[in-house]
This record gives sequence, structure tokens and C-alpha cells, in this order.
Amino acid sequence: MNFTRRDALILGAGAATVALLPVQAFASPVDDAIAAFTGGAATTEGGIELTAPEIAENGNTVPVSVSAPGAVSIILISTGNPVPDVCTFNFGALSGSQFGSTRIRLAGTQDVIAVAKMADGSFVQTSSVVKVTIGGCGG
Repeated sequence: MNFTRRDALILGAGAATVALLPVQAFASPVDDAIAAFTGGAATTEGGIELTAPEIAENGNTVPVSVSAPGAVSIILISTGNPVPDVCTFNFGALSGSQFGSTRIRLAGTQDVIAVAKMADGSFVQTSSVVKVTIGGCGG
């Protein structure tokens, strides 16, 4: 393969540009979704319960429920889907409980993450792995 001087300059300029990009330019969509919800604040474990099946025979309708007593808002995120934000539950002052349930579509075996914003402004997080099988065969 013969490189001309112009090809070498273009290749060198492209490599220099990639080397100078900030590291956050390569952040995952999941990290971006969590950072957008939390405003960049740190999350802790505990205080939130995520219920999802360990094995889902049909990835089109996977039942998921989440509960976080004292939460103002809860977001569900699927790590393997092209758009990770699944849904957000918002709770007002007159909410009887901070519980949400839905059915989500999962593209394959992946983590489902729940992050809750508590009334005191802190954030709690938990996750669950859901193995999606094809036709219920376990493969």
C-alpha cells in the first residue's frame, strides 16, 4: 500500500485529534443517563428494591417493579438497549407509596438499573441481571 504525503498528513491529523479528545467523549450512554438524572452526584446502595425476573423467556415483555420509600423520583435504565432510558416514575407529596411497575423490552441479556432520588436530595442505586432466552430454551 503506497501512502502519499497527503494521506500521511491526513492520517496523522486524525490520530492527533483522537488523542486530544477528552476522555468523557467516550462515556457510555448508561453513564450519561445516570449523570443526567443525578446531576453528577454520587449514588449509594440500599434503600431501593428492584424486582425483575432472573430469566425472561420473552424479551418483548419483561415485568419490572421498583420500590423506594421516601423517593421523589425513580428512573429505570437498561444497559444493553440502544436507548438506555426506559422510564421515570415521579411521586408527589400525596403519593401513597413510592412504587412503580411496568413491562419493558430488552434486546438481550443485560443489567437493569434503578436509581432513586430521595426526598433529602441523595441518590440510591441498585441493579439486577436479566437473562433473556430465545423461545424459552435457556440459550
